[in-house]
Amino acid sequence: MPRSTRRAVSDAVAEINWSVACNVSVLYPSQIATMQLPSLSLPAVLGLVSLTAAHMQMTNPAPFRSKHNPYTTDVDYNMNSPLDASGANFPCKGYQSLLNTPQGRSVATWQAGGSYSFSVEGSATHNGGSCQVSLSYDGGRTFRVVHSYVGGCPLKSTWPFQLPNDTPAGEAIFAWSWFNNIGNREMYMNCAHVTIKARGAAAADEGVSARSPSDPFSSRPNMMVANVGNGCSTVEGADVLFPKPGPDLDNISGKTSPPRGNCN
Repeated sequence: MPRSTRRAVSDAVAEINWSVACNVSVLYPSQIATMQLPSLSLPAVLGLVSLTAAHMQMTNPAPFRSKHNPYTTDVDYNMNSPLDASGANFPCKGYQSLLNTPQGRSVATWQAGGSYSFSVEGSATHNGGSCQVSLSYDGGRTFRVVHSYVGGCPLKSTWPFQLPNDTPAGEAIFAWSWFNNIGNREMYMNCAHVTIKARGAAAADEGVSARSPSDPFSSRPNMMVANVGNGCSTVEGADVLFPKPGPDLDNISGKTSPPRGNCN
């Protein structure tokens, strides 16, 4: 069985087991059918692979090689798959290399200090988890956290955030990263090219509110990296509590756990 199929099967079993344990009645029809049996056969589980393998993906801003990106000429139809467990395609599934190419043109223009949102889609939320959105100005070598969400992410489709007032102007990579609550210990990451404009004197007239000087972009922590062969891992059944979430944090989790190992 191919590795990707084994991963999807494992995730399918984990998600169904969680549903059974929590007595969840809102399931896919195929899940309800298979739950009539005390255990799931391989054919039954494989029937769920197409659903569970869907996972989640960022849609706005449109990532590199996404079907939602108007500049994409080579669509990645597995955009919603996690990063390789070895870390071979970290960051951004390797697609940060498209920066400064026709396929990697900017898909959004934002202003420092402005309020914006990102959107996700997919059918397998793995009971949510914790997410971060971050910016990189060095081609993906480092990412600074803009906002952290602990618990419930990505159970809804749209998530708000606000850029620090001193977010540097220029071309940047915006990254959405997600650590799922149940299923294989994985890291999901989609990246998009965005353009940041400096916060000018007219920002207030454009709906850009001032923020505290105590949260400058330069002091933002690095994005957490785990489950990609780097010695850091998350705990199944809990929402990872980021060691350094940054000043903008939404925590709605009922059960958190710090990551294990050598984590930033």
